[in-house]
Amino acid sequence: MVGDQESNTVVLNRLRRAHGQLAGVISMIEQGRDCKDVVTQLAAVSRALDRAGFKIVATSLRQCLTGDETDNGEPMTEEQLEKLFLTLA
Repeated sequence: MVGDQESNTVVLNRLRRAHGQLAGVISMIEQGRDCKDVVTQLAAVSRALDRAGFKIVATSLRQCLTGDETDNGEPMTEEQLEKLFLTLA
């Protein structure tokens, strides 16, 4: 991911949190825990992943608006940004 160090740190922290939560969900299922508890924890994983994705898209948008280029050396188009947002919707 191309971005500033602060954005990368935020995204990585969110992904690590989601990783831990997902391991917890797997463990809960293996232990036969209550469905409500499993679904609640799974929803938390989903939110953590969504937040990480939105942070990545927001960083890309900021780079596009400030004139930074994408990986292929060309500015990101409005259509590319729209596609990124819709991917998370």
